[in-house]
Amino acid sequence: MKLLHKDIEKDYAGQVTLMPEEAEDMWHTYNLLQVGDSLRASTIRKVQTESSTGSVGSSRVRTTLTVSVEAIDFDSQACQLRVKGTNIEENQYVKMGAYHTIELELNRKFTLAKKIWDSVVLDRIEQACDPAQKADVAAVVMQEGLANVVLVTPAMTLLRAKVEVTIPRKRRGSCTQHDKALERFYEAVMQAILRHINFDVVKCILVASPGFVKDQFISYLFREAVRQDSKVLLENRPKFMLVHSSSGHKYSLKEILSDPAVTSRLSDTKAAGEVKALEDFYKMLQHEPDRAFYGLAHVEKANEAMAVDVLLISDELFRHQEVATRSRYVRLVDSVRDNGGTVRIFSSLHVSGEQLNQLSGLAAILRFPIPDLSEPEEDSSSDEE
Repeated sequence: MKLLHKDIEKDYAGQVTLMPEEAEDMWHTYNLLQVGDSLRASTIRKVQTESSTGSVGSSRVRTTLTVSVEAIDFDSQACQLRVKGTNIEENQYVKMGAYHTIELELNRKFTLAKKIWDSVVLDRIEQACDPAQKADVAAVVMQEGLANVVLVTPAMTLLRAKVEVTIPRKRRGSCTQHDKALERFYEAVMQAILRHINFDVVKCILVASPGFVKDQFISYLFREAVRQDSKVLLENRPKFMLVHSSSGHKYSLKEILSDPAVTSRLSDTKAAGEVKALEDFYKMLQHEPDRAFYGLAHVEKANEAMAVDVLLISDELFRHQEVATRSRYVRLVDSVRDNGGTVRIFSSLHVSGEQLNQLSGLAAILRFPIPDLSEPEEDSSSDEE
């Protein structure tokens, strides 16, 4: 993401002009947009024209519109973002108050104006515009006949390819069918890796499976790389890392990222940091339950006592439709930081973020135990909605 212009007043009202440069920037933009904001961007509008003879025709014209945002639709797999709203500025093709849907495009700038730019949204812009924060981890999670090729970026886990090949069982005295199918499967996985992994950006490719599938696949991969003289694979051989997983399904990614060997290799990536924070929380919950709490009411009380050491919070909470509820989460984040605590904002598109959402999207590790907090509260469930 490129920041082209930033104009924010002392009362935190103002606007920024940004240019999304890659698919993941659409996810950041989705998190920046809120109902009630105004969005100015180039868009296509179908316009009806009437000729001097009275015949009516229609044409598509490109124009720049400013809409008041009413609905936001994000397709996480295609990384496409559509924003629906009403036109709030004079335009020769679109009447004031008319509805229009803008589809934001890569390498085309947009201007976003808000009545209040809070700290969480400003941090999101900083993160999105930091060139170091890119997809530097890829994973191939596999078992016999199934493989998922995944990119792990700082903001999301993107499934790039799913390879499924039926592998017949070995028969007594003949393994030919089995071996041929296995070779077809390995070839398909190799092609998916070459197609979807950018070796210039990716620092590490995790290959995970139960049993010896990963070892057999890596042997095949580099045997073929030598045979085909594939320089890209041979030069990047040190980036491949073999890890055990319980299955070839995408959900095994959390278990892979928790592996201490992987964590040390990926220590500079945000994804590994999130997984470790969640692991620490669960360990604390098991061994010192008075120092680990989740849910808004409990975490706010712990924060009032200045006890929060690490706050784990899902970005899904900042997309809450109610301004008052959203502000409550922002105040909590600011307060924890002011008290010297660490705040980790989890992406709901990461496996770790999905798991945090099962704990109402909010958890905290405390500096010191607060035994009274464990008492059940009647209002805690309503606060967490």
